[in-house]
Formats: sequence, structure tokens, C-alpha cells
Amino acid sequence: MIQNTMFSTGSIQPLQVQSTPKVEVEATPSKSIGQFGSYLEDALQSVAALEEKSHVMTDKLMLGQVNVDQAMISAQQALLSVQLTTQVRNKVVEAYQEIMRTQI
Repeated sequence: MIQNTMFSTGSIQPLQVQSTPKVEVEATPSKSIGQFGSYLEDALQSVAALEEKSHVMTDKLMLGQVNVDQAMISAQQALLSVQLTTQVRNKVVEAYQEIMRTQI
């Protein structure tokens, strides 16, 4: 007779269900627009900060203070953030144009 002693149920912990966070719904559209505007402003400021960091890293590269790979990584981060921002802008303009073409 073979006894299965490898699998003990004493070490199994019960699954704990975490409650999902409640999403607050804004009552007025003006508050939502304000929050969206501040979100966009923060995003554009972060893109500008990445570009500024890229310029600083390029200057440091010319002075020999940083390696080429550090400057290239900084430049690529800035480039990708600008490209993403451009694509998001293009999609927003496209959605706006589609809404304007919709006949009521």
C-alpha cells in the first residue's frame, strides 16, 4: 500500500478575495474636462522633460561626461515619446473629424 505523504492540505492557504476599488463618477462634465485637460498638460510636460534630458545628455556626451549608450537611450526615449504624442494627436483629430461628419 502506497501512502501519499507529499501532498499535505495543512500548507494550503485559502484564497482571499480582494475588493475592487470603487470608481468615482464625476457629476458634471466640466470637472471631467478639467481633469482630462490637466492629464494632457502633465503628459506634455513629461514629454518636454524627456526632450530636455536628451539635450542635456547630448551636451554631456560632447564634454565626455557620459557614455554614448546613455545619450542614445535618452535620445530614443525622447523620440518615442514625441512619436507617441504625435500619434495620439492624430487619432484625436481623426475622431473629431469623424464626429463633425456625423449627421444628426
